[in-house]
Amino acid sequence: MTVQFIEQNGQRQYAVVPIDIYNDLLEKAEMQEDLEAYHKAKADAEDEMIPAEVVYRLLDENKIKVWREYRGLTQAELAANCGIAQATIAQIEGGKRTGSLTVLKKLAEVLTLDLDDLV
Repeated sequence: MTVQFIEQNGQRQYAVVPIDIYNDLLEKAEMQEDLEAYHKAKADAEDEMIPAEVVYRLLDENKIKVWREYRGLTQAELAANCGIAQATIAQIEGGKRTGSLTVLKKLAEVLTLDLDDLV
């Protein structure tokens, strides 16, 4: 790397570098700033970070099904954790039945959600 130094009073004050090296250093500095901003935003986030594909599914599909699958649970596992029948979960997800407030609260609790996220 070719660098020219400019001194004042015997101290290096400036470094002159070829433009391609300058551009490379500038790009690396910007990438570092972006990484720091990303990590800060991630650390400051109070809410759970949800992948975009899950958000899009929530707009079009049954919310309980989407959240259940996102949490990696089967209908049987969710039902067992809620103390209800698997058939009840299947009917709610299929739109054949609406859950009572008690059932929806339990589902929200097991899925670690607010009730508002399900209704």
